[in-house]
Amino acid sequence: MPIEIRQPAEEELRDAMHAAEQGFGAGITDEDWERERITLPAQRAVAAFDDGRAVALAGAYEFELTIPGGQVPCAGVTWVGVLPTHRRQGILRRLMAKQLVDVREWGEPIAALWASEAAIYGRFGYGLAVPSATLKADSGRYELRDDPGRQGTWRLVDAATAFDLVRPVHDHVRRARPGMPTRTEHWWRNHRLADSENWRRGASEKFYAVLELDGAVAGYAIYRVKSEWEGGFAKGVVRVLEAVGTSPAAEREVWRYLFGIDLTTTVDVYPFDPASPLFLTVRDPRALHMGLHDGLWLRLVDVDAALRARSYRSGQPVVVGVRDEFCPWNEGAYRLGAEPGRTDAAPELELDVADLAAVYLGAFDFAHLARADRVRELTPGALERASDLVHTPLPPFCPEVF
Repeated sequence: MPIEIRQPAEEELRDAMHAAEQGFGAGITDEDWERERITLPAQRAVAAFDDGRAVALAGAYEFELTIPGGQVPCAGVTWVGVLPTHRRQGILRRLMAKQLVDVREWGEPIAALWASEAAIYGRFGYGLAVPSATLKADSGRYELRDDPGRQGTWRLVDAATAFDLVRPVHDHVRRARPGMPTRTEHWWRNHRLADSENWRRGASEKFYAVLELDGAVAGYAIYRVKSEWEGGFAKGVVRVLEAVGTSPAAEREVWRYLFGIDLTTTVDVYPFDPASPLFLTVRDPRALHMGLHDGLWLRLVDVDAALRARSYRSGQPVVVGVRDEFCPWNEGAYRLGAEPGRTDAAPELELDVADLAAVYLGAFDFAHLARADRVRELTPGALERASDLVHTPLPPFCPEVF
């Protein structure tokens, strides 16, 4: 029988999730199911069925994503997997095509994902929009340049207290930082603050540490400790899940706290913000062992709506011609800058939709694309003008792996 691609019924969703997880050599537990059946309802999933049996799944969480100048509805693509028995049959391509049609019908102009393999999603129009970093830092070499001394006070709290204290801090930072998604109460309680034994990988329970500066909560850290000993000496690892500060002083104190945890020698951070001031504030940046990786991939599902939602710097508008073989409704010319959106004017630049996604949040500009031979300049000077229009004060960052 041919493979059927459709939305799963509610009673089929768990089996479809299990099929997706089997594609990663895992399965779905009762705990996973109780959390995910709320986060990912059946109407936001598309599955593949072989003779009535679920063999693949692609889901889309419902987010609002911060973009330059505001925020926009975003489909957070997740739970993408195909049974090993059904690989190389074109199922993933069909899932992606159906999902993007659904996302467009939901009125969500963009989709975003973290890729299990970086080479997969470019063929479906996703572009690398938010680079991410890792740290495997040596705690013993941590020292600040021109250290003003310790500030503020710290306290450890439980998850329920953390829910009340850290949400305003996160939201304060999120509103100003492209690439950061909103978090519902369910997401906070059952994803970010929850502490499943399956997530610990041999480390401790989660710790929730809150920083107060001048009587107000100004930062926090969520982390685990992996205890290690060698030859009678402690060599523990601090696994940082989230570290947030509302000011340079707060960020400095958050990292001072994490690097000062007793019986540890390494601070392990993923994802780490590539634009963090930490790299410039320590005496020995090499000891941070910072690595750069792909992070969030972005897909402009409705190019017109996405470009209209974004803000631009002042300057002469530029018209870009967009190619999109996978979502042909996006093919055409679009104005960037004042009165953005679809236009009948002649293009001054020409590029693929995935490369437009790479500049959308401000991680890259058109000059970056040109150096990579990913954009064609049709009108002299258009590259420089377009780069000025999409420039942002800070590059995007996404701390949410989904």
